[in-house]
Amino acid sequence: MSPVLAGVLQLLALVVALGLAYRPLGDYMAAVYSSKKHLRVEKWIYKSIGANPDTEMRWPAYLRGVLAFSAVSVLFLYLLQRVQGSLPGSLGFASIDPDQAFNTAASFVANTNWQSYYGEQAMGHVVQTGGLAVQNFVSAAVGIAVAVALVRGFARSRTGELGNFWSDLVRGTIRILLPIAVIGAVLLVACGAIQNFSGIHGVGQFLGGSQQWNGGAVASQEAIKELGTNGGGYFNANSAHPFENPNGLSNLLEIFLILVIPFALTRTFGRMVGSLKQGYAILATMGVIWLGFTALMMWTEFAHHGPAFDIAGGAMEGKETRFGIGGSSIFAVATTLTSTGAVNSFHSSFTGFGGGITMLGMQLGEIAPGGTGSGLYGMLIMAIIAVFIAGLMVGRTPEYLGKKIGTREIKLAACYILITPALVLCFTAVAMALPTPVHSMTNSGAHGFSEILYAYTSGANNNGSAFAGLNADTQWFNTTIGLAMLLGRFLPMVFVLALAGSLAEQKPVPATVGTLGTHKPLFTGLLVGTILIVTGLTFFPALALGPLAEGLAS
Repeated sequence: MSPVLAGVLQLLALVVALGLAYRPLGDYMAAVYSSKKHLRVEKWIYKSIGANPDTEMRWPAYLRGVLAFSAVSVLFLYLLQRVQGSLPGSLGFASIDPDQAFNTAASFVANTNWQSYYGEQAMGHVVQTGGLAVQNFVSAAVGIAVAVALVRGFARSRTGELGNFWSDLVRGTIRILLPIAVIGAVLLVACGAIQNFSGIHGVGQFLGGSQQWNGGAVASQEAIKELGTNGGGYFNANSAHPFENPNGLSNLLEIFLILVIPFALTRTFGRMVGSLKQGYAILATMGVIWLGFTALMMWTEFAHHGPAFDIAGGAMEGKETRFGIGGSSIFAVATTLTSTGAVNSFHSSFTGFGGGITMLGMQLGEIAPGGTGSGLYGMLIMAIIAVFIAGLMVGRTPEYLGKKIGTREIKLAACYILITPALVLCFTAVAMALPTPVHSMTNSGAHGFSEILYAYTSGANNNGSAFAGLNADTQWFNTTIGLAMLLGRFLPMVFVLALAGSLAEQKPVPATVGTLGTHKPLFTGLLVGTILIVTGLTFFPALALGPLAEGLAS
């Protein structure tokens, strides 16, 4: 079988699996967030934290819940790393330095999982399982909760109430993420991923040096790492490591876990607003962009540019032979079009255009299908921008799902769109202008610039993957990327929740002959074009200096 055919078959199998899970999972999540009943274990949690899950919250209260919980999470994870040397199960590792502890705490709480450390050489079992893995669950649940709050803003009228953050957080964790992650972990163990609490073992002498490896609760962390679109690996090699991702079957399973909730949330959205067709329109938009990026990436990496590529069957540098170009390309697009950041190959070793595709996927806002929750609310913001543009074209007040898009709504949507590009471009410009940060670049020229641009793009968009050529374990990068991750995660949530509150207060507007049909293919095309033009062109000058310049020169 040719490598190209193998890659296409993998993609088809993935599409079929996602299609089979779409309806039951989407309907189940809608039922979870619409239910008035509480499980016994949920009642225990509410009692322990002193929360009343039946109290409805307006958007400022909902936002305070998000920020307070996240702030406590950052502090807890920071302190856990700082005292690691005194904890049992630390495997003899010392406590983490302050700047790296801040970076890691910000990273995992912001659902970014950027790692400026070697996992198997820095973090013991307690920090990995009691700190990082826990944040993989709850940070993903926070993202879904904010998305559900925005959906309620569209679904409700004449009220500013968006639900209860604590109830949404607990339900997302207990009823959705935990059971699917358990199943995923069992399947990964069956595929060959490890799951233990063993210590460090020597495995012999090689070329005058010793080789060591340590075990850990890898499969359980791997499952939620992908399911929650987190991305932080137990080992430095991430999903390229055979303990995390043993073979082609586990590779497809991990890609499925990455994509299944973000895609299924479009049906949850359609169910909760009372129109499945609206959910299908958002799904179609996500699907078109995802399939288009995947096809473009596979074409770019399979294209032959000389004898070495001909012999290898394509651009195999930086890719695992057990996955090949097809499996690596699908994985790379899935992780950079979502906020996952996991890698099974080194994006820095992709072709110039291939590296640019991974970067552009993040710069679009990671909305196709995006992160758990963040992808849906990001896409809905773009839908508001699209109907606003359509309204300008025909000279009528824009409406979406029976809600008028007025001055307040469009200002909030515009702020959401502008904040992340501002963070990425400003931090990149400062890093390139100062003398110290550029010393962390392994390469010079266009590729070196791409390393820094990719780092801040990944941080501000809460992705977490890296170009691998950049030494990010410095005080400058640990601090600035940490700030980019926190600001890139929580400032957009402010605008999303404020928008949700504004929409919920409106009374529904009846549809007329002139109302734009936002459930039709025409709107899907308009939405795809809006995403590519409004967000994609924002970064075009920066991309021209980095991956485009490198690709044209190769």
